[in-house]
Amino acid sequence: MPRALIVHGGWEGHYPEIIAEIFAIWLRADGFDVVQSADIESFRQAANLSEGDLIVPHWTMGEIPSECCQAVLGAVERGVGIAGIHGGMGDSFRNTTEWQFMVGGQFVAHPGNDGTAHTIHIGPTPHEITNGIADFEVKSEQYYMHVDPGLTVLAESVFPNPKVAGAHDGNPCRMPVVWTKSWGKGQVFYCNLGHDPSVLDTPAGTITRRGFHWAAGLPVPTGQGW
Repeated sequence: MPRALIVHGGWEGHYPEIIAEIFAIWLRADGFDVVQSADIESFRQAANLSEGDLIVPHWTMGEIPSECCQAVLGAVERGVGIAGIHGGMGDSFRNTTEWQFMVGGQFVAHPGNDGTAHTIHIGPTPHEITNGIADFEVKSEQYYMHVDPGLTVLAESVFPNPKVAGAHDGNPCRMPVVWTKSWGKGQVFYCNLGHDPSVLDTPAGTITRRGFHWAAGLPVPTGQGW
């Protein structure tokens, strides 16, 4: 049975406990043996995980002890998967650039704040995680991120948002929303949607749940409801 380590905490505005519980319900239903913790020291347990297991962080901002960070980086490098969403993985530990290097991106801003209507465009890279999912609309934070140019981008949004004027208007781009990458032998999945639990009721939830399987090196379910 694959194991999943969920460690949640940090800024309460991202509902760490609630979203961690949603993730735990999904993972248990999908056959994972799940350990949940609200103690950042629990990241040390990553050192006990092996290939086929999964780390799911949901910790916004804060600081991570060096030994805990190295336990996670080392586990992923030897083949443990890691997958997460929004600020819980892409805005964790702002002073720890090694974490950002592994994740492949770091939150910078969300012009318009929560409730900003924007379209999630699937692609440009076809992938089993997004197979059968069409472009969809969300009303939530639209993340602008600094990203690794080597990412495999599975979904993106048009930035800047034409409804949100700002100083960035003269620099149009396609901002990665969902991506995968590798870290040593490990597989990294990230989706920048998920400001609050309601966002998981959109196709972002399906994408994330599939991403957990993919990161763990398991077959990705694509049937009804996925």
